[in-house]
Amino acid sequence: MSPQEVETLTSHWTLYMNLGGFLVGLFSSTLLGAWSDCVGRRPLLVLASLGLLLQALVSIFVVQLQLHVGYFVLGRILCALLGDFSGLLAAGFASVADVSSSHSRTIRMALLEACIGVAGMLASLLGGHWLRAQGYANPFWLALALLIAMTLYAAFCFGETVKEPTPARLFTLRHHRSIVQLYASPAPEKSRRHLALYSLAIFMVVTVHFGAQDILTLYELSRPLCWDSKLIGYGSAAQHLPYLTSLVGLRLLQHCLADTWVAEIGLAFNILGMVVFAFATITPLMFTGYGLLFLSLVITPIIRAKLSRLVGESEQGALFSAVACVNGLAMLMASGIFNSLYPATLNFMKGFPFLLGAGLLFIPAILIGVLEKANPHPDFQQFPQSP
Repeated sequence: MSPQEVETLTSHWTLYMNLGGFLVGLFSSTLLGAWSDCVGRRPLLVLASLGLLLQALVSIFVVQLQLHVGYFVLGRILCALLGDFSGLLAAGFASVADVSSSHSRTIRMALLEACIGVAGMLASLLGGHWLRAQGYANPFWLALALLIAMTLYAAFCFGETVKEPTPARLFTLRHHRSIVQLYASPAPEKSRRHLALYSLAIFMVVTVHFGAQDILTLYELSRPLCWDSKLIGYGSAAQHLPYLTSLVGLRLLQHCLADTWVAEIGLAFNILGMVVFAFATITPLMFTGYGLLFLSLVITPIIRAKLSRLVGESEQGALFSAVACVNGLAMLMASGIFNSLYPATLNFMKGFPFLLGAGLLFIPAILIGVLEKANPHPDFQQFPQSP
């Protein structure tokens, strides 16, 4: 089999895994997220951890026994049935919302996102070297060990954050109905309209973030940059650095600016970074683009915190499971749009996808500004708990 055929099959099976996981997770993670508003966050954390553990087990069997690659799709679907990473995110962010005040929620959301980003950076750096040195099996065993530890922690050590958990049936339409009611039911000061528009804003931001991330390495490897593996490594490090710089920048800027202005500044630098990438023909210019992204990741925690303030205490799980599904859809859209657009625009402008990303980021910038003008003090608003 030629390398081109291998790449084609890999992309197809990756698409099947992502699409299957998203479609199943769209049902299960929203069901489990809304259910956690009643029974507590611990059951969702345990189920989502078990799902990831099952996926790791299936992956180990596939690698060790050299089974058909289609079993990876089975593992992905089993994981999605139990909540997947979306369920884990929903439980994590909902737990932060449960225990934080309206004033401290944004920075706590940012801290959680920074932890996720740093963990991803470490996994990428360690995993790549480990795979080249010892193959695929050992990294999967480490993942399995960590997931076992995480499941045990969720089951026996995690402190429940829902104040008064009550037993509730899992398989009932009431949980999915609560997701719909988030966006459809009338509420004070049109908060549901704000909810929908902030969800659209986070969808656009995540789409551009992951879309640009998908094509950056290809962009750097090809002419005129022609980066070698050393420069690619530096670029990867620069790509993950905003998880930390955004956290520090958010903390400092909150002393003198409202969250909305911090988000707008982050979007402005993000747009500038994308424009620089689009026209970068030399290495210093490329790293200038990376430098301009130092506040690019303040936007999503600010929007998550604003979304959290727009719903009652008993709706946090439903909200963050819906947001997790929005994130999953954005990642699918990003991969499809940017990976298709990049080869299609090579002939007339290689950096066109980055210009498109810069243009798309004007949408959340406008939405956040309009919503701030319509409700000038949203950062300190907390609606009462819904019945």
